[in-house]
Amino acid sequence: MRLFVVAGENSGDSHAANLLTELKQHLPGLKVSGLGGPKLHAIDPDVEDWTHDAAVIGLWDVLRRYGWFRRKFREALGRVTREKPDAVLLVDYPGFNLRLARALQPLRPGVKLIYYISPQVWAWNRSRIPRMARWLDRMLCIFPFEKELYEKSGLRTEFVGHPMAEELAESTPDGRDPDLFALLPGSREREVRKIFPVMLSAARQVHQTRPGTRFAAAAMSEKIRASMRAMADAAGVAVDIGLHNSRDIMRRAGAGLVASGTATLEATLLGLPYALVYKVAWITYIPGRYVIKVPHLGMANILAGRSIVKEFIQTGAEPSALAAEALRLLDDSAARATMRDDFDKVRAGLAAPGTTSPALAVLDVLS
Repeated sequence: MRLFVVAGENSGDSHAANLLTELKQHLPGLKVSGLGGPKLHAIDPDVEDWTHDAAVIGLWDVLRRYGWFRRKFREALGRVTREKPDAVLLVDYPGFNLRLARALQPLRPGVKLIYYISPQVWAWNRSRIPRMARWLDRMLCIFPFEKELYEKSGLRTEFVGHPMAEELAESTPDGRDPDLFALLPGSREREVRKIFPVMLSAARQVHQTRPGTRFAAAAMSEKIRASMRAMADAAGVAVDIGLHNSRDIMRRAGAGLVASGTATLEATLLGLPYALVYKVAWITYIPGRYVIKVPHLGMANILAGRSIVKEFIQTGAEPSALAAEALRLLDDSAARATMRDDFDKVRAGLAAPGTTSPALAVLDVLS
C-alpha cells in the first residue's frame, strides 16, 4: 500500500510523522513518498525534505518565490500521477494543498484524498467549504467546531483531537520562575526580524521598571540564534537565547510575549500567561485585514469565544504597549490565575475523550 504525503511546515511535518508512525504499526508494509520535513524524511527517504524553502509567511513571501512554488507544484502533481498511491495525505499548508487537491480530481476515486489539519477557511473564506467537499474523501479536523461546518456540506469529517492537547502537560504555577519573561518571536527568519526587535524594546522598558526581570528566547536554527543575539546586543538587552527550547521556556517562565501562530496554542496548553504579537509586511497585512472574518486572531481567543489573551497586532504591537502588558502579567497574580483557568477550559475542549486517532481515521479510508 502506498501513501503520498504533503506537509509544508515544521509543525505539519511533526504531526504527519506521528500519524505515520502509528499507521505503520497497522500497515507494516506501507510505502510513503511525497514532500515534507526532516521527520517525514526519516520515516521514508522518498519524502523530500523541502520545509526549509516551503515554510513561508504571508503573501509577499509567496509572490517573491512564485516560480519556485509553481515548479514544486508541477513536480508533486507529476509524482502522484506516476506513482498512483492508494491515497494522498494533505497536511495543513492550504495555499499549496488545496490547489493540489483540485488538480488531482482526475485520479479519483482510485486515489483517495485525505486532508489532515483543516485549513482555517472558516476564518477567511467559508465559500470554499462546499468546493472542498467535492474535492476530498475525508477531512480530519483538530478543532471541535470544524466538524459541523464541513459535514453540512456533505464532506465526511472526523474530529481527531488536537495533536498537542495530550502531548503537552501544563506546568504547575509552583514550577515557574516569577522573574523569568519569555520572548518568543516565531520560528521563521522573516518573522523573527520583524517581531524580535519590538519585543527587545519592550523588554528594555520592562527591565527599567523591574530590574530583577530576566529574559529568555528560543531560536529554531543556529543561523537565527546568531541573528537574534546580534539584535539583543544592539538593543542592549541581556537575553538567554536557546536552541529548539521554546517549550521548556514556556514551562518555566512567569509570563511572556509570543508571536501569533502555533506557538500561542502551545503557550496556552502549557499554561504560560502571555500576550500575542503579530507583525508582518504591509503587503500581507492590508489584504488580510479585509479577508479575515473572525473577531480574534489567536486560537485561544477563538476557542474561548472571547478575549482571554490580549492581542497586539501590526501598529498596535509597539514597545510601550507590550511593556505595559508584560508588567501586568508579571505583577498581577490574579490576572495570571484567571488566564490559566481559561486555558484549562480551552484544553478540555481540544482533548475530547472518545475521539478516533488520526492514524485510525486514515486506516479507515484505506481499508
